[in-house]
Amino acid sequence: MRKVLVTGGCGFIGSRFIRLLLCSTDWRILNLDKLTYAGSLERLRDVSESARYRFVKGSIADRKTVDNLFQEEKPWAIVNFAAETHVDRSILDSTPFLHTNVMGVQVLLEVCRSCGVERFLHISTDEVYGDVAGQEPSIELSSLRPNSPYAASKASADLLCLAYHRTYDSPTIIVRSSNNYGPYQFPEKLIPLMVRNALLGDELPIYGDGLQRREWLFVEDNVRAILGILECGEPGEIYNVGTGEEYTNTEVVHAICRILAEETGWDTEQLFGLIRFVADRPGHDRLYSMNSELVRKKIGWRPELPFDEGLKHTMRWYIEHREWLEGATKGEYQDYYDQVYRSNWGKA
Repeated sequence: MRKVLVTGGCGFIGSRFIRLLLCSTDWRILNLDKLTYAGSLERLRDVSESARYRFVKGSIADRKTVDNLFQEEKPWAIVNFAAETHVDRSILDSTPFLHTNVMGVQVLLEVCRSCGVERFLHISTDEVYGDVAGQEPSIELSSLRPNSPYAASKASADLLCLAYHRTYDSPTIIVRSSNNYGPYQFPEKLIPLMVRNALLGDELPIYGDGLQRREWLFVEDNVRAILGILECGEPGEIYNVGTGEEYTNTEVVHAICRILAEETGWDTEQLFGLIRFVADRPGHDRLYSMNSELVRKKIGWRPELPFDEGLKHTMRWYIEHREWLEGATKGEYQDYYDQVYRSNWGKA
């Protein structure tokens, strides 16, 4: 039986990937997760007793923990989702991003090299390409121009993976996905944040003029692409995974208000009235856009869920799971929220 180590498997995308593996393969799944604020065992509670699943609490930057897990299980492949992921938090403090996203990846690469792992799949982001406003969509060989500490940490990890492939012939593959959304996403990201605030009757803060455009990808479509790349991708290659469906932040928030009104019977104009344009975040990129033809041609992947349908599905889940939203935003969440949206990035 093949064994696959999924790091960050209690996160939003990693947990969906583990579910896909458990239902579509006969592999044994190892989940290494530090359980930071955005990681939750709740996302996998119903599969936690599976004989093919093992959870280990730990950091990818802890060499001893990673070494021990590899010696015990000898995985065939590793899929690295583990990362600090939120741009806003990286602006407030980049330290944990460098520790996990760069040093953690270096630890994984070293252990994989010494243990002879056959596949190392690193999950990256379209943000490494930087702002492409006025340019053609980024291809896999486009220059990396990261503009936030988060994006810079992910670009650094990408370069490490490519360097290990060239220098040591490590079987590294990089996946760069566009903006993911779906159920169970932590409410610091745009869609769950706006849904939570709207349900509470709070303001809906939009950065700057709200015309920043993003390419949206339903999480289930993304994990299908990642599994296809794990099975059929070529070591040393990079695969962009996107839908080509681009919307401004304001368009997304307006869609959320309309769907919420349809689902609850609330007044659409009153929901629109909650929208507030707030001070833009530093270095905010205007557009991320990728050419994803390679993954379509070589892997045979296609997105299945259009954005309008995926957004409705996602919002219905949040409406039915308001208690999860509230539970996820206890503790330090309010301090973070105030620093970002109410006190000029902690400098008030």
